[in-house]
Amino acid sequence: MSEATHDHSQTEPPSSYALRVRAIETVLTEKGLIDPVSVDAFIDVLENKVGPRNGARVVARAWSDEAYKRRLLADGTSAIAELGFSGGEGAEMVVVENTPGVHNVVVCTLCSCYPWPTLGLPPAWYKSFAYRSRVVIEPRTVLAEFGLRIPDETEIRVWDSNSEVRYFVLPERPPGAENRTEAELAGLVTRDSMIGTGLPKVIP
Repeated sequence: MSEATHDHSQTEPPSSYALRVRAIETVLTEKGLIDPVSVDAFIDVLENKVGPRNGARVVARAWSDEAYKRRLLADGTSAIAELGFSGGEGAEMVVVENTPGVHNVVVCTLCSCYPWPTLGLPPAWYKSFAYRSRVVIEPRTVLAEFGLRIPDETEIRVWDSNSEVRYFVLPERPPGAENRTEAELAGLVTRDSMIGTGLPKVIP
């Protein structure tokens, strides 16, 4: 039997969800309500120009450049803009640093305010009522449900993003990462570590 026979990706039909999206896009295009070129450009921005990889670059720079870290903590908006990430949902940024004694976590209790230029689109759980209502009341329990157990002696600070300001967590650099390049450091940064619901990747 040829190898192509096993390649189901070429023969499986689109999912029902994909078909519905395609049908809606076709109707909206025919009615002149959307421009497919503009939609494609917007998708390209979301996939390639915003997202957690941008935030990871910010963190990696702070981990490797002490002067940049000081600027980042003093004026997050300007320091992040130095790397080309600004505007829109990230027009006013405050960066809070995790330390051995303090763990920070970000929420938006009113809706889902989120720093798109550095983190991309918010995950579904960030927008959920359960997360928005519980993390401010019982943060240690909620973080444990994410698999993140914070020691009792570590203070947890919850930061509430809103239409005026977005918060961004600068996680602690993992042990053993001291001699890594900036690109290698960026590869250790996870989206959740910049929200405070997770940690950077552990170096083997």
